[in-house]
Amino acid sequence: MTTPSQPQPLTIPPRLLMGPGPSNANPRILSAMSLPAIGHLDPFYLEMMDEIQDLLRYVWQTENKLTLSISGTGSAGMEASLANVVEPGDVVLIGVMGYFGHRLVDMATRYGADVRIINKPWGENFSLAELTEAIETHKPAILGLVNAETSTGVRQPLEGVGELCRKHNCLLLVDAVTSLGGVPFYADQWGVDLAYSCSQKGLGCPPGLAPFTMSDRAWEKLQKRTTSVSNWYLDMNLLSQYWGEPRKYHHTAPCNMNYGLREALSLIVEEGLENCWQRHQQNAELLWEGLEKLGLVCHVEKQFRLPTLTTVRIPQGVNGKAVSSYLLKEYNIEIGGGLGELGGKVWRIGLMGYNSRPENVLLLLEAFRKVL
Repeated sequence: MTTPSQPQPLTIPPRLLMGPGPSNANPRILSAMSLPAIGHLDPFYLEMMDEIQDLLRYVWQTENKLTLSISGTGSAGMEASLANVVEPGDVVLIGVMGYFGHRLVDMATRYGADVRIINKPWGENFSLAELTEAIETHKPAILGLVNAETSTGVRQPLEGVGELCRKHNCLLLVDAVTSLGGVPFYADQWGVDLAYSCSQKGLGCPPGLAPFTMSDRAWEKLQKRTTSVSNWYLDMNLLSQYWGEPRKYHHTAPCNMNYGLREALSLIVEEGLENCWQRHQQNAELLWEGLEKLGLVCHVEKQFRLPTLTTVRIPQGVNGKAVSSYLLKEYNIEIGGGLGELGGKVWRIGLMGYNSRPENVLLLLEAFRKVL
């Protein structure tokens, strides 16, 4: 075998990440992640795990005992939510209004669910009346919704949905990957039974962890299973014994990633959760106003538009991919292209976590003006 040439020390281009994720991390988070690793059963690390759980409860706005960070990306959180409460034959109703609704369908099918689907055009959301009719028709054990659809920039309202699910003895499972930390989310108040997110978007941490929370109702369904959880790594029966008593070894946790998450959550506490939500909203509105002045049109109605992720329609005659490439090459600014049905039709602009700042918005708008 040929010996490779001696690699040079790693250097990374100074990118401003304004796509659908990841986002740039606050220097304090990166500094925390560079601290020395310690054992994943070290008493200090176990204390930090308790702190992370308390901080996550604040950000989720929940009292759920089973609230933790999964060692894996947001998709691992999605898989954990389904793996723990879906048994073969369970009717699972999923609202599909974009790419990640389809991913929920794919995963639920793999766990043997009897999947029922309701659809909305990519750029719209479900009304409470539509969800009520679907639940009364399909009588599901679980309703799965994407609160912040990353592919379309749509926010799915959750007010009243949890109450509806309880009325029909149904669990409410929510994808909060692009909402947690940047968009108001009230897990307990809204009656959410299972929710998952990621570390690299609204929380402003590098990717690699999936914040997760599970209600007592969902835990009860897990305990009444007649079959084992099909995914050993994501079995909450096992993970709960690592994140709580008896502190039983489960896997080698990525301690440095959790250092970063702890710091990211601490920054939100320092700012205040509502202030954090307001900051994301104000900067998004600054972006929307600037895009309008440039003659660009947002894909989603303002009332249901995400402050963390904006989809912008590519004007007729403009090569969207060429614009994205030019922004990256000449300005070191990354924005995203469309997924699925919106491929080639929109740009996706993220304003999440540390990156949701006015100076970034103004820089992007000026770069857009020159490029277009």
